[in-house]
Amino acid sequence: MASANKRIYTFENGDGKNKQLLGGKGAGLVNMTSIGLPVPPGFVITTEVCRAFNAAGKVLPSGLMAEVAEHIHYIEGKAGKIFGDAANPLLVSVRSGAAMSMPGMMDTVLNLGLNDSTVEGLAALTSNPRFAYDAYRRFVQLFGKIALEVPDEHYDEAMAKKKASRSVKLDTELDATAMKELAQEFKAITQKFTGKPFPTDPMEQLEIAIKAVFGSWMGARAVAYRREFKITPEQADGTAVNVVSMVFGNMGGDSATGVCFTRDPGTGENVFYGEYLTNAQGEDVVAGIRTPKPIAEMQVDLPASYAQLMDIRQKLEANFHEVQDLEFTIEKNKLYMLQTRNGKMNAQATVRSSIEMFEQGLITKEQAIMRVKPEMIDQLLHKCIDPKFKGKALAKGLNASPGAATGACVFDADDAVKEAKTGKKVILVREETKPEDIHGFFVAQGILTSRGGKTSHAAVVARGMGKSCVSGAEDIRVDVHLKQAVVGETILREGDIITIDGTSGNIFQGEVPLIDPEVTGNFGKFLSLCDSVRRLGVRANADTPDGARKAREFGAEGIGLVRTERMFNAVDRLPIVVDMIMADTVEERKVHLDRLLPLQKKDFIDIFTVMSPFPVTVRFLDPPLHEFLPSLEVVMREIYELRLKGEPETSPVIIHKTRVMKKVKELMEVNPMIGHRGIRLGVTHPEIYEMQARAILDATAECIKAGKEVHVELMLPNLTDVNELIWMRENVMNRVVAELEAKHNMKIPFMYGTMVECVRAALTAAKVAEVAEFFSFGTNDLSQGTFSYSREDVENKFMPKYVDLKILPANPFEILDRPGVGRVMKIAVDEGRSTRKTLKCGICGEHGGEPSSIEWCHIIGLTYVSCSAFRIPVARLAAAQAAIMNP
Repeated sequence: MASANKRIYTFENGDGKNKQLLGGKGAGLVNMTSIGLPVPPGFVITTEVCRAFNAAGKVLPSGLMAEVAEHIHYIEGKAGKIFGDAANPLLVSVRSGAAMSMPGMMDTVLNLGLNDSTVEGLAALTSNPRFAYDAYRRFVQLFGKIALEVPDEHYDEAMAKKKASRSVKLDTELDATAMKELAQEFKAITQKFTGKPFPTDPMEQLEIAIKAVFGSWMGARAVAYRREFKITPEQADGTAVNVVSMVFGNMGGDSATGVCFTRDPGTGENVFYGEYLTNAQGEDVVAGIRTPKPIAEMQVDLPASYAQLMDIRQKLEANFHEVQDLEFTIEKNKLYMLQTRNGKMNAQATVRSSIEMFEQGLITKEQAIMRVKPEMIDQLLHKCIDPKFKGKALAKGLNASPGAATGACVFDADDAVKEAKTGKKVILVREETKPEDIHGFFVAQGILTSRGGKTSHAAVVARGMGKSCVSGAEDIRVDVHLKQAVVGETILREGDIITIDGTSGNIFQGEVPLIDPEVTGNFGKFLSLCDSVRRLGVRANADTPDGARKAREFGAEGIGLVRTERMFNAVDRLPIVVDMIMADTVEERKVHLDRLLPLQKKDFIDIFTVMSPFPVTVRFLDPPLHEFLPSLEVVMREIYELRLKGEPETSPVIIHKTRVMKKVKELMEVNPMIGHRGIRLGVTHPEIYEMQARAILDATAECIKAGKEVHVELMLPNLTDVNELIWMRENVMNRVVAELEAKHNMKIPFMYGTMVECVRAALTAAKVAEVAEFFSFGTNDLSQGTFSYSREDVENKFMPKYVDLKILPANPFEILDRPGVGRVMKIAVDEGRSTRKTLKCGICGEHGGEPSSIEWCHIIGLTYVSCSAFRIPVARLAAAQAAIMNP
């Protein structure tokens, strides 16, 4: 066990479970030693020492090197060699190792302990002078580069000159004499650059190397890597230093080195997977100097070592309950394990191996579920860029909706429809998108915007449709009038082909190879495992029969949000909606609503039929009416251009446009998000909500008569006071229900509830629940109201800075804010259920598909989460993981 003041642990007395203290590499070596695997002797200097070193201005703690010397004696006793001895020298490697794997980001020194005398002893011991002097020149170069900061190119130039002087092309063609000369030349280069002789005392070398490895934790590469992959100090805080006795795989045909996985990391198949080289060092496997062999061929080259490796493979999986990525060296037919860590696998491989390891009894159901990260699921649901493609991105935005798409640039939704009708694949490129662009979304392969965040209109709608979207690509200047986009010196014109990757946020010029990820039977098995554990229901946000169908394919247990305004935006309905808005009287408005009624009713019949027998929550019209009209700027520009062309003021087109402009001005609001919308619109224009209620309940009755089981939930949005809900029921709903029940001669079942997106509604939940039979949290607007933030403004202005400065832990429009918004939700749930014990509570904001937010929904006892169809598998997994972590 770890001691509070202990700074160094041997592989025999460390705690292999404590990666935070020993780092991943050190913990793996300790674990392998503890289960009896052949590991070279060594020790770990803890991450606590790293933190102390960097805090003290890169000074090692007092007395540390005396402890290191004691542990070197320990290795000497185990290895039967002496550190610095000319006749029988011990050489060591000095390697980094943080709690989380950061490949290539920190430093390693090999062959430490060599000098002009110990190299002679190594040559004599091995009877291989070339090997000894090659090891020496490698050590001088690596030590000079990493520990003494000598630029690598100085050594490379000397190597190139040496090869030219011997008329050879490869390092491996240089003989022992050349390697011996290079070692001395490299030492001279180091002295010239540093102004000091190359250190020859092995203990001095070791101290310098330890400092270099600890210092590399704060190096530019490592800091950038942690920032990019959001590795926090809680996950990894400092690197350990592993000092290990060197073993060599380049000592002849009975020696080898290799890297392998206990299962195929690309497919998850239960086969030993990897490569090796005989008579080689570890770096040769990955350097490409020689072509490695498949691990299976080792059965022929080194059968005894292969059999031992196969046995170790089984032991490692049984011990770690995880696929392992391991490194080994064979020296003179003796196998040594140098590293084991959890293997990094793609989504398909992780899912398959989880199912198979569970079925083999290696892991529990809960362990199988916890192995798969929710973000991995996206890989299984969308086309992605072929990993072999290495092209350079033209620009980068926010990865708003996963998947990759290729198509021709179009800068207008109408043009997108026109081009798509000819069979052309298009990418809709806009500065930002609006609801009236929805028909362009339907036909586009993907959406690219230069403004907006991950919860912008473009991002939300694209995710709902399962389309790739890159938003907020600020390096791109989009000009919709000239129909072009400018990126630096590159101009993208209408028709130019681009590829966008909504998983990474990258944008490429031209067509990029895409691949279809395979969703195998194991994926279905895995999600069924998740379903057997989770308590939260999972519904979909879907507005069309096709969307409902896709949601069911992904395992939705109902629809938690049908946005009726999306139906209004369809090409055949929008003109009718505009006529309704432009109406001067209630009677005239009702005429146009009567035209919409059969269209809305058919939509609901189709959706109820697809989703039967699952529940469907229908949100009544939510956005302010002006959103269905063109912007004031657009109308004024159109009128101006008509006048420039000589159109008379009395012409019908000018009169119509002027009337539209007047209506736009009339409906304009200073802050429409908290203005005349939702149930307020329903109270002031009850004829709109009456038409919708009639369409929904008439469709319900007809479906039930046709033998379909229907569970419809009428959701009134943007409630601030229970009296709004009471007024709407007494003045609209009751009358519509009575008329339709008389028409169909039946009781029409439905639930009556509200979307909780205003803080006041949440704080008065006990009163609201007297009328509402269910709550559905609209956390996009609830977050805006709780923070007093305008989402569209803050994401482009200061939110990235706030997150970077750690003023906020995350963007609250991406990850639910538990202390503020989450607490408001909990108050609403608790107080609502104090009034109505059977109160159903769900979430239908974008947070409904985000894993951390889903966990909070589980914790506060929501009934279900609802998200876009393509997030349903993620939600099923996240809900299961929430149940496991919060039983």
